[in-house]
Amino acid sequence: MSLHEVAGNPRGFLDGSIEATWYGCLKDILKEGRLVPVFQPIIDLQAGAIVGYEGLIRGPADGPLHSPVDLFRVAGQNGLTVELEILCCQTLLGRFADLSLPGQLFLNISPPALPHIARDARVLVRDLQTLGLSPDQIVFELTEHAAHDGERFHGLLASYRDAGFQLALDDLGDGHSSLRRWSEFKPEYVKVDLHFVQGIHLDSLKQQFLRSIRDIARESGALVVAEGIEHQEELEYLAAIGIRGGQGFYIAVPSAQPLVELPESLLSELADYREARKPIWTPPAGGVVNAGKLLRNVPHAAPGMSNDGVCELFAAHPELQSIPVVDRGTPVGMILRDDLIGRFARPYQRELYGRRSCTLFMDSNPPMADESTSLQQLSHMLIEADRSRLISDFIITSQGRYLGIGTSYDLLRELTEVQIMAARHANPLTQLPGNVPVNLHIEHLLASEVPFCACYADLDNFKPFNDVYGYVKGDEIIQMTGRLLSSYARSRDFVGHIGGDDFLILWCSQDWEARCHALLKAFGSMVSAYLSDNGLVNGDADGGYCARDRAGKQRFFAWPSISLGIVKAQPLQYESYHQIAAAAAEAKALAKNISGNSLHIERRHSHRPHPGGAGGADIHQLSA
Repeated sequence: MSLHEVAGNPRGFLDGSIEATWYGCLKDILKEGRLVPVFQPIIDLQAGAIVGYEGLIRGPADGPLHSPVDLFRVAGQNGLTVELEILCCQTLLGRFADLSLPGQLFLNISPPALPHIARDARVLVRDLQTLGLSPDQIVFELTEHAAHDGERFHGLLASYRDAGFQLALDDLGDGHSSLRRWSEFKPEYVKVDLHFVQGIHLDSLKQQFLRSIRDIARESGALVVAEGIEHQEELEYLAAIGIRGGQGFYIAVPSAQPLVELPESLLSELADYREARKPIWTPPAGGVVNAGKLLRNVPHAAPGMSNDGVCELFAAHPELQSIPVVDRGTPVGMILRDDLIGRFARPYQRELYGRRSCTLFMDSNPPMADESTSLQQLSHMLIEADRSRLISDFIITSQGRYLGIGTSYDLLRELTEVQIMAARHANPLTQLPGNVPVNLHIEHLLASEVPFCACYADLDNFKPFNDVYGYVKGDEIIQMTGRLLSSYARSRDFVGHIGGDDFLILWCSQDWEARCHALLKAFGSMVSAYLSDNGLVNGDADGGYCARDRAGKQRFFAWPSISLGIVKAQPLQYESYHQIAAAAAEAKALAKNISGNSLHIERRHSHRPHPGGAGGADIHQLSA
């Protein structure tokens, strides 16, 4: 939220004397320049680097206007907003220069205040030079509301941007016409309102909104900054879906002495999330599909071949859109048909350059992928590299050695088949992957020789609940369980619904055990809330209900609970998903012997010998 916006939201004071006192404090602040500048880092979630800092203002710590909300409210009520904004900008610019902070300074400012900072952009440029700053270090933030006013100052904003200053559209989503402002102003940065960021890992609607904003930003060339990141799960989700910028208390709080380097713990966390974006599972029937399946063997050129020779290759192979250039088995570039033919269509170009080396016009940095690269990794790589890569061919290698090329058409076809296969094998009730993709994912983890934990989750006392209260309520319990399990899984974890009330989680997260304990507590709360909301219990009741069993006898049934059976799989310990499934089912059966929500961790299974002994089993219980 910008400072200008706060000023437009006045409230009444307790009495006139307090109002007069606060007005006097504001006049003293403006006269003496007693503002306290603080800075909050804005970081690149993908690169793990500081982009810049948002400049924020506080009033004197020993005065009644320390809060920026009160400070700008008083200014707005007394017609001093522009004067206060000018002082804010001057204070922040001076302190930013004194601290020699890296990156850019993001300044909240309203268009009406902009002309008062300097007569025009050239004067402000000179003022910045005296501070050792340049225009490209300054980003003016306009909120939805300020951007609306900005229509009257469109020419002024254009002059500042021509001088090298940049623009950010703040609080995207807070107003009804934000997308229109985005289209009109074409900002370099788009800051998403914190409403759409907080709790995003649990809200599918917010997730869809952010994915749409991400896609629009890629088309427009803007960098999206998610504001208000306050929890690890929010940061993880944003980084995992490719949001570039982030800002919030979880990263760093506003400070008069802000950090200039990200802490190692945060860098490591971001690195894990970037790694998590590399999908480790694709669900076609034949197993994991990678770039090697897209391989096409085509003629290639050596660096010594002339441009005329490449033209002859294109003439002999009209289906080719590109020809790779390979130097003794190593790919060094790519020549595009349209590029070469377009150049030679100009007068005298072929006469001048036809006999020259084909390296003259080749793309020396073409998209390349190892044959083991997954289709999702490949698509992310092409999208993030350049829009033109989406319609270009790419080189496929094996440990750096040339194999052939792949085409975007083949990539799109295979991705479509993957999506169709995923939909075909999804559980219709929860839309989670079913048995086939679960088994394929296990096989991929085993082949990758990475440690993981297989968690068999089964609902206790579910069948009698379903019989007594009906399949609709039973389906609702299953759907809620699927959503709950998914909410506790991180990017590299996998949640599958293998049928009925049985689920399988494949944990790759290192903190899987803590997540299991949190899941057990959350399940108990979820069931209690569901029973209360549907009028099935009043308070805690006595933990269950009486009903006739299938033999016709009246008996007591406990409310549904969940049992988690865990099998830890180390590299080379298991050979197939059959062994994992059998071991997980045994662990689940042991967990179900414990009443209430329970967790059993099995460590005794070992299909191949391992040093350190057979281990044992851990059993945890949590009452529903």
